[in-house]
Amino acid sequence: MNSDEKHIALLIDADNAPASKVDVILAEVAKHGVANVRRAYGDWKSPQLQQWEAVLHPYAIRPMQQFAYSAGKNASDMAMVIDAMDLLQSGSVDGFALVSSDADFTPLVMRILADGLKVYGFGERKTPEPFVNACSLFTYVEGLGQPPVSPEAASGGEVDSKKLRSDTRLVLLIRNAVEAASGDDGWAHLSSVGAHISNQASLDPRNYGYRKLSDLIEGIGLFDLKREQLRVMVRDRRTALRTAT
Repeated sequence: MNSDEKHIALLIDADNAPASKVDVILAEVAKHGVANVRRAYGDWKSPQLQQWEAVLHPYAIRPMQQFAYSAGKNASDMAMVIDAMDLLQSGSVDGFALVSSDADFTPLVMRILADGLKVYGFGERKTPEPFVNACSLFTYVEGLGQPPVSPEAASGGEVDSKKLRSDTRLVLLIRNAVEAASGDDGWAHLSSVGAHISNQASLDPRNYGYRKLSDLIEGIGLFDLKREQLRVMVRDRRTALRTAT
């Protein structure tokens, strides 16, 4: 194993995550490091977790048994938080991958981030925004394993562009990042824009059907992009209009 490779703790809330996506989730985690800790939490006597039981052994995921001690209480959540804090204090991991659609894990994410570790979240589109936004990067599992929108399709997808433009949070996030990273001419390096965005909130272009940040920005239709050798530059079209006048 490469000594420089990051160690990631993969903790799965099996009650709130689809077993069918475990392979693509592991592939995503592998982009950030090696998942040397793999645990799935739930009451394994429950028939609802049969799909998860089938994938535990093939993917070397350790089942963590949690009985439902009282009705309406999720003992799995508590066990997962306790284990995460133990791992955090031990210093044996460099980051966490949390698989859940439950916003109750938001305080845990914030605590991990406070120690300077990254948190990669995975969940369904029903996941509440506080959990999504708290993560260093959050990816909706529905988009994993699906073909992304090509730049060519994006340029002609006016309906899709309107939908993206109506997402005021997304547009404001990108506009603020472009403005912060731009020079006097209004142009900003895409890499700097991405860095500003990651410091503010989680943004995975695949959550919107795009493979790369540049494709997503181009799909919105409110920004100019130009490619200079290996660099991609971005400019808010409003800036271009002000300059022209």
